[in-house]
Amino acid sequence: MSNVLLFTAVLVCGLTFTGFAEEGFETDVIQTSAGDLTITFIGHGTLMFTFGGKTIHVDPVSREADYTKMPQADLVLITHQHGDHLDPEVIEILRKEKTNIVLSGKCAEVVQGGIVMVNGDVKSIGGLKIEAVPAYNIVHKRDNGQPYHPRGEGNGYVITFGDKRVYVAGDTENTPEMKALKGIDVAFLPMNLPYTMTPEMVADAAKAFRPKILYPYHYGSTDTARIVELLKGEEGIEVRIRDMK
Repeated sequence: MSNVLLFTAVLVCGLTFTGFAEEGFETDVIQTSAGDLTITFIGHGTLMFTFGGKTIHVDPVSREADYTKMPQADLVLITHQHGDHLDPEVIEILRKEKTNIVLSGKCAEVVQGGIVMVNGDVKSIGGLKIEAVPAYNIVHKRDNGQPYHPRGEGNGYVITFGDKRVYVAGDTENTPEMKALKGIDVAFLPMNLPYTMTPEMVADAAKAFRPKILYPYHYGSTDTARIVELLKGEEGIEVRIRDMK
């Protein structure tokens, strides 16, 4: 399967170019009213945003990159406490004197000095509006009947960059809170079993809150062609596939 499989319905957010960062990671640039937002696709659930001279790391973990070679963070966003999303050693590598670390209460038990956000919180941090969206399982559960991601433990985040709203969902299913989101320009939705969503669940969510650009991420071995097919012809939603296994 190609690393870049593109389906375009309607191009609404401006894509300046798709390129590769010096470290070899794919990058996209989104135009906003306050300047370009550069998205660096690190892998799995790990992203990096560059905006207004600031570097924002999302769920940075050593299994996806050598963070001694990455720029230090102005802001770190941690969605939840699982090891493929929370790496305290990497956070210390990225942390500088004025780094803001936004995380859930469970993560705060491991990482000191962070800003705890609970589901539903809205804060202005480092000049960026950040909203914490519930991230949890409804259907998929462990053998003991407990969900892989219990309600109230994890966050997705909506970050406002100029006039663009970017939603990073974290590990979640197509919850009512997700489907009720409004005005999302760019969305990152997880798509692997048994932990998150099937392509059908991702399509259901996308049709409900209608992001202008949808990036499936955290998709493991899931066939990304399926989500492209499910949203084919869905006006106003552009599906972009990047290397985010």
